[in-house]
Amino acid sequence: MRVIVAEDLMLTREGIVRLLAEAGIDVIAQVADGTALLRLVTEHKPDAVIVDIRMPPTHTDEGIVAAGQIRDTFPTVGVLVLSQYVEPTWALRLISEHPEGVGYLLKERVIDAAVIVDALRRVIDGETVVDPTIVARLLGRRRRHDPLDALTAREREVLGLVAEGMTNRAVAERLVVAERTVEAHVSSIFGKLDLPDSPEHHRRVLAVLTLLRS
Repeated sequence: MRVIVAEDLMLTREGIVRLLAEAGIDVIAQVADGTALLRLVTEHKPDAVIVDIRMPPTHTDEGIVAAGQIRDTFPTVGVLVLSQYVEPTWALRLISEHPEGVGYLLKERVIDAAVIVDALRRVIDGETVVDPTIVARLLGRRRRHDPLDALTAREREVLGLVAEGMTNRAVAERLVVAERTVEAHVSSIFGKLDLPDSPEHHRRVLAVLTLLRS
């Protein structure tokens, strides 16, 4: 796995690089801004990039912008965005514009090598990953017209795990149930959320987007 790390804070960047190296990940470059990141992606064609959501010059959404440009230009490159804050709107923007091969994690997850490596593998495989803290906050919100109201408690739990990027098998292992039981829950979720079944739509991603928008 060949990865480029983009983070403007030197100590944080070096910490991420060291953690990845210890996990056996080949960090081929590290940069401090989005412009340099795009140049290096063009040059090296990595398997994935890790990018901070806030980078120079304005420290607002440079990471999201760079992530979108990378996904548009290099669709095989997975993108994992890191944020210091719980910002569901940024996750929604990222996944709405680029629904596959992207992930959004809080920086606090970086201390766990297994979590960040697993997220990288998932985005490289074209999956979508959302931080569990964001998922939990969204599932805990109550809105007047919430499409998730149609789901049972177990279906909401399954949807939350799907949003974290888990496969049906991984969900089954977490809940200690048969994989076919999870498949039935997922099918029910798709039906209740009225998600189209067609080659043009990735229903797992659409379900995650419904959660983010709820």
